[in-house]
Amino acid sequence: MKKNKKEEFVEDLVEAVKLDFENRQKERKSYEAEWKLNSNFYGGNQYVGINAMNDLVKIPKEFFWQERQVFNHIEPIVESRLAKLTAIRPEMEVMPASNNESDIKTANISRDILKSVYEKLNLSSVISKATIWSEITGTSFYKITWNNFAGKKVFSKNDKTIFEGEVEVVPVSPFEIYPDSSSNENVDDCESIIHAKSYSTKMIKNIWKVDVQGSDINEMSLTDSAREDCVKHSQAVVIERYEAPNEECPNGRLVIVCGDNLLYLGELPFKNGVDGKRVFPFVKQVCCKRPGCFWGKSVIDKIIPVQRAYNALKNRKHEYLNRISMGVLTVEDGSVDTESLEQEGLQAGKILVYRQGSEPPKFLAEETLSGDFENEEKRLLSEFNEISGVNSILTSNISSQTISGTALELLIEQSTSRLSSSANEIEMAVKNLAKIILRLYKQFAVVPRILRLSNSEKELSFWKNSDLGQDDIQFLSDSATEESLASKRSNILKLLSSGVLHNNDGKLDDSVKLKIATLFGINL
Repeated sequence: MKKNKKEEFVEDLVEAVKLDFENRQKERKSYEAEWKLNSNFYGGNQYVGINAMNDLVKIPKEFFWQERQVFNHIEPIVESRLAKLTAIRPEMEVMPASNNESDIKTANISRDILKSVYEKLNLSSVISKATIWSEITGTSFYKITWNNFAGKKVFSKNDKTIFEGEVEVVPVSPFEIYPDSSSNENVDDCESIIHAKSYSTKMIKNIWKVDVQGSDINEMSLTDSAREDCVKHSQAVVIERYEAPNEECPNGRLVIVCGDNLLYLGELPFKNGVDGKRVFPFVKQVCCKRPGCFWGKSVIDKIIPVQRAYNALKNRKHEYLNRISMGVLTVEDGSVDTESLEQEGLQAGKILVYRQGSEPPKFLAEETLSGDFENEEKRLLSEFNEISGVNSILTSNISSQTISGTALELLIEQSTSRLSSSANEIEMAVKNLAKIILRLYKQFAVVPRILRLSNSEKELSFWKNSDLGQDDIQFLSDSATEESLASKRSNILKLLSSGVLHNNDGKLDDSVKLKIATLFGINL
């Protein structure tokens, strides 16, 4: 039966999206191999490498007797970084565009909405999950969408129910994101982005009302756990291709494909850009920027060579110590039963029989353990700290007699400042996240809503999308001031000891005392 033009268009579009997805998989494969290698080293599987085909392979032993223990320093380093980065939760302060009363009201409502969403969606947990991905792979994403079936009920009749709708923020791993080119440094630089994720066939039926078959996901760039879920629970990979606005599609285009089925075709649904423009619903967060590249770089990438050297050093050291403690026997050929020696060794009280007239077995003389082992181990441990930006100042045994409290605070601050680059990336990502959240409320919150004002525990306010500002809002973070707190306290103590802050009578004015007490967190 001959197909009509619509059927041919749909079939060609589906094939084009699938072919585009396969090409992006190949283009991104080298970066994906790095992420898998980082994940393996973080988990303790550290005798793996990447071959010429960008596949992960096991590194075999050179000799059967070689020790292959793993002395994992990467996991505690990443956990220490995460512990410090988790404390960075920039509080957004929405600034009014002017001193006009309406602008001040708009800023207050916007600020209260952000605080409400932060608690309602548990954004702290979402940011933590995204930060784990960015620390291990170098890159993570936030997907910000609008859910029409969330929030309070507005209308209900028969089987039809209308909800207020709410913003949804989901952390997305880099394994699911495919830009049109990895040479595009920012999300906005891309002409299109594919988000490929596995769903159960039942969920696909519920969301898009289409019956699909489980996909062949062997060639899909998914994590091992996601691939196992696909096999066990009849899942399929849904390919969402977001296309930026152009002359042909002024509002952009969203194409969703699963197998041979076209699930959705339409314009980009969200006005989440500046001045109401429709852009990609993704915010990128990186650990360290890689110039001229879409993907960030993880601190694990830098530590892996040091970790390999440390494993090799410790294993060679243990092999050396084993040879010293167990000994290496030299025997004349045919003088003893070598099979018995191999199986039983030389336990205490053993009677060793050797051929009459032959040389008795003896241990091979061993040299003492060289100090180079110890020096190299200390150097590698120091290199771990230098590269990762995490030192052992908090866990080391420092006596109060050897270091002052002020000096200790400065050392801790110096340790924290090493993470400033990653911390700034988190702040920028959260800032962009907050902007998109307000823009989505500006687009969809058409029904008046109730909001408790932040400056009053009892006062409630009704608001809707027309009460919100958009592009004239500034976002300020107070977290940067915490980094210099120890430095400020140290400078104050120096000024006090030098007498600069004292008046002509050699005393402190009450106003100066109050400011100093406030800086040290003391209420007078």
